[in-house]
Amino acid sequence: MLMDFDSPILLKGDAHTAYRDPAVYYHEGVFYLYFTLVETDENGDVWLFLAMTTSRDLKNFTPVLKLSEKDKSKNFSSPGNVFRYEGRFCLCCQTYCRENGEKYANQNARIWLMRSDDLIHWDKPEWLNVKNTSFAEAGRMIDPYIIEDRKQPGLWWCFYKQNGVSISSSRDLLHWEYQGHANCGENVCVIYDEKEQLYRLWHSPENGIGEKISRDLIHWEDTGRLIILRQPEWPWAQGRLTAGMVLDLRNDPGFAKAIMFFHGSGPQNEDVIFDQYACIAFAWSDDLISWQTLP
Repeated sequence: MLMDFDSPILLKGDAHTAYRDPAVYYHEGVFYLYFTLVETDENGDVWLFLAMTTSRDLKNFTPVLKLSEKDKSKNFSSPGNVFRYEGRFCLCCQTYCRENGEKYANQNARIWLMRSDDLIHWDKPEWLNVKNTSFAEAGRMIDPYIIEDRKQPGLWWCFYKQNGVSISSSRDLLHWEYQGHANCGENVCVIYDEKEQLYRLWHSPENGIGEKISRDLIHWEDTGRLIILRQPEWPWAQGRLTAGMVLDLRNDPGFAKAIMFFHGSGPQNEDVIFDQYACIAFAWSDDLISWQTLP
């Protein structure tokens, strides 16, 4: 099915709109695609939103729905992943505060958790106090990702961009214990590889998608692999290929593949163009190691 597409691009950005940081959840035959929506208005002002769309085939999408307000002092964005907890859906995300005209988020950026019964309507975001400190002392942190421990059900781990990747654990998603940090890029995604019985972590260095492995979620080993796919051939991704998020559907008979969603920015480096043109695209794999995509 995935090989039948004409292009790897799912959502295409332009001079006024960018699609970044995909997080995808597959539920009852529907793909729920959450992402950062960046809009540049007629005055040149830039606004970030947490947004979503849905699809049954990754070709036809419902209209984009904004899940956050228009507020530069918050700029909710960068969804990490969706998971189930106590019968409800949970989605982690960030604030990317740029209220003073900053290009990148200021020191007020924090990470948050939202809860839902239907994957569309979400409760008010809750601040994730992953360092068990005050809001002011927590420091700038972005790009959360939360995963349940495979060997200790009920134990949850939160990965977030601060001092490389920082790691905290919790048994109730409310009270957290800081566990340390590892050398890593941003936009972390972690899944458990059943075949190899280890965790795989994908992250974003300066360009491309890097990979690390671990057996305990704390100590990480770099595999030396850097995923750039067909970036040299893609004008829309010349600036940067980044924010890889993996959805493992290898056991689903309709797909039998793992799908990596990512965004590409271009046609120039993100130092030049950061808020426009970014596109969300995909690749696939049989083994979580070798990735294929379309021209």
